[in-house]
Formats: sequence, C-alpha cells, structure tokens
Amino acid sequence: MRALRMTRIPAMALAVTGLVAGFLSLAQAEPYELSQDDVMNPKTVSSIDVSLFGVKLGAPEAGAIESLVNGKISGIKAEQESTFIFLIDQRKPTGPMAGVRVQDGKVDLIFINNRFAYKTRGLFRNVLNSESPDEIRKILGPEDYGDENVMGAVMAYDKQGFQVNYLGKDVNIEFIQPR
Repeated sequence: MRALRMTRIPAMALAVTGLVAGFLSLAQAEPYELSQDDVMNPKTVSSIDVSLFGVKLGAPEAGAIESLVNGKISGIKAEQESTFIFLIDQRKPTGPMAGVRVQDGKVDLIFINNRFAYKTRGLFRNVLNSESPDEIRKILGPEDYGDENVMGAVMAYDKQGFQVNYLGKDVNIEFIQPR
C-alpha cells in the first residue's frame, strides 16, 4: 500500500508541474518583429518582446547603430540625431516613420507611426491605419488609462509596455519597458 502511494506522488507532482509550465508558456508574450511577424492577439504582446529590424528594448547602442544605421534596410534611410535613430521612408521623406531612443547606452524607447504602416505586420498595422480611438480599442482592448479630447487620444497600455497616441490622421505607438 505504501509503495503504491509513493509512485502516485511523483506522478501527481509531474502532472502539476506540466500544468503550471503550460499555463506559464501561455501567459508569456510571443516575439514580435514589427516588420515581419503577424501577431494578432493583443494579449500576447509585450514591449520586451517587440523588435524593430532586430533592435529590442535594452539593446546596446552599438547594436542599434549596427542594425539600423549601418545595416541596409530596403527603402529606408536612417539618421542619427542626438539620442534618436530615425528611420525615414525614402519614397516620401516627410519625417521619421519609426525609430529608437538611446539613453545610458541602451535602447529605452521604440516608436512607430502611421508612415510605417506599410512595413508593419500584425495587429499594429491595423492600429496605425485606425480611423478612431474606438477602432483602436476594438483591436487592442480597453487601455489601462488614457485621455481623450477633441484633439485626439492618448491610450496607455502600461502593463504591456506601450502607448498609442491618436491625433486624427496621425497615429503613433511608443514601446517602453512594461510597468
């Protein structure tokens, strides 16, 4: 009888461990390269897993310069200005369409705007092409907090590490470390 109990305990422990590991893997965000991956579930997006042409939050400055400035990205011109590396669409060079900010030697902000929509994949392409804050909420779900007025809306998704700024035809998304 005692031997039977001893074999059940490891089997139950193994089953519980498997369940916990399964739930943890579901809760983790999936990698999201803004220019390649078609992530469509807003619950799986976390800024720590977002990358812009291979550059993630926390990446060293040298790596960001190598990937964005020295690397060849089709149709994009990179400019380094102060603490920012701006990516500019060569077809319509009206201003930055994406970029990163480097502080203390590491990338601490990734941003994209609606000029980058044609290069973006996944749910953020839909966000960048949105016509209203309500349309953005339909895509991403309700924000943690925000502010909406006649000028536009700021929608903060701090737990996931991003903020959407809706200003009529201009939509910006900023990725920072989750809070």
